[in-house]
Amino acid sequence: MTSPGPLVTTTRGPVRGERRADGTYRFLGIPYAKPPVGELRFAAPEPPEPWTEPLDATAYGPTAQRRPFAEVTTIPEPSVPGAGVLNLNVFTPDTAPAEGLPVLVWIHGGGYVAGSAASPWYDGAAFNRDGVVLVSVGYRLGIEGFLHLEDAPDNRGVRDWIAALTWVRDNIAAFGGDPGKVTIAGQSAGGGAVLTLLSVPSAQGLFRGALAVSGAVLRPDGPATARAAARLLTARTGVPATAAALRDLGDDELLALQDRLAEDGPDREGLPSMLALAPFADGDLVPVPAADALTSGDAGADIPLMLGFTADEFSMIPGPGDDGPPLPVLLGALGLDPARAAEFTAVYRGAPEAALFGQALTDVMFRAPNLAVADARAARERPTWLYQFAWRSPVVGLAVHCLDLPFAFDLLDAEGVPEVAGATPPQPLADAVHRAWVAFVRDQDPGADWPRYAPGTRATKVWDTECRVEPDPVRHVRDLWLG
Repeated sequence: MTSPGPLVTTTRGPVRGERRADGTYRFLGIPYAKPPVGELRFAAPEPPEPWTEPLDATAYGPTAQRRPFAEVTTIPEPSVPGAGVLNLNVFTPDTAPAEGLPVLVWIHGGGYVAGSAASPWYDGAAFNRDGVVLVSVGYRLGIEGFLHLEDAPDNRGVRDWIAALTWVRDNIAAFGGDPGKVTIAGQSAGGGAVLTLLSVPSAQGLFRGALAVSGAVLRPDGPATARAAARLLTARTGVPATAAALRDLGDDELLALQDRLAEDGPDREGLPSMLALAPFADGDLVPVPAADALTSGDAGADIPLMLGFTADEFSMIPGPGDDGPPLPVLLGALGLDPARAAEFTAVYRGAPEAALFGQALTDVMFRAPNLAVADARAARERPTWLYQFAWRSPVVGLAVHCLDLPFAFDLLDAEGVPEVAGATPPQPLADAVHRAWVAFVRDQDPGADWPRYAPGTRATKVWDTECRVEPDPVRHVRDLWLG
């Protein structure tokens, strides 16, 4: 007979997980809020109803993702059906250690419209091996999470993150973690979530450190942009942007509306072509735009922040081809005047012209915004560490978006990794990146070999076959896009 799995009592009721072959434990699909259905579909998250019998926590819970971001995604992202999408997963080395363990709370990416906490790339095994509890979080996506509705609270996805962190504060000690040693982390949209949470007053005190991986933040970010997205949805579909009109629609119907909102067209009213559904400054929960709060305000002043990007995030995205606008026009649309556009092409001399638009997207969406945050924090002597992941995959020849995650999680043998990183990705690189992450979560410092980012040196960790620290290796990005 198989022995029953470990039992842990949460504030809402007991959960039964499983003991893994390596001796660690995992508890999957634990609800941190009620299922967002019916009247709660577009409401702020509410604590789940209490239960008395042990809840089976041996399988991943439902995901807000009903379809992947694309037919083929870099990260394997399962969609799990069901209504209770506001759930989380806990991976722990010990449910009763002598001293509470540091905790890493992971927020998945997916452009705020897709992604899954059930991905095998987010397994906590290696972090558990190294004495860290890992929690991965599901949250509402797309229209349900981020569309401005006149009769519903804004930023429902952000409210979900805060509800999950509140659950961690109240429950993680029962799983062996220390609620006073929580670091939030995420990649892409998840990195944007981290940067957003740094600027949310009601989230302060729920974490002590932050790790933003390829963080994406909407620009412009404010009520006008959010209202423009709502107006555009109604104009294109005839469906009012209200909870009352959307609440009873099926998942496929809601996704069809979301697709219409995402289409290009002259009626976008200045709305960004990407990340139209994303966290925004609503004047309440998110008082001011996250980018402004982090570069000119006091957001996250005392919270250690590790942030960075890959060298070629979106560089694989080609330009529009022979029938599209010429490259200078595209660069102008991204914010470069003719002189700086010429300088941009000179900096990347030798690269195929078809690849330059993707490189420009990489710079304007990821590298420049993160540099701005790092520079602003360094000027105020706030603890900050900047990195660039530069190892180029033999499969695609670039250091593309998401490539760094299997190295950070030390999961080079996970499903889908060979397809993006090749058959034999370098384990020493994974050892180095993962070791720095563990040190940051444990000590709020990634290690003595990686100095803080400071105005004088702008020391940046470069993750490559030979890992090193360089003084300001991407200064040209600052000069072109921020200068």
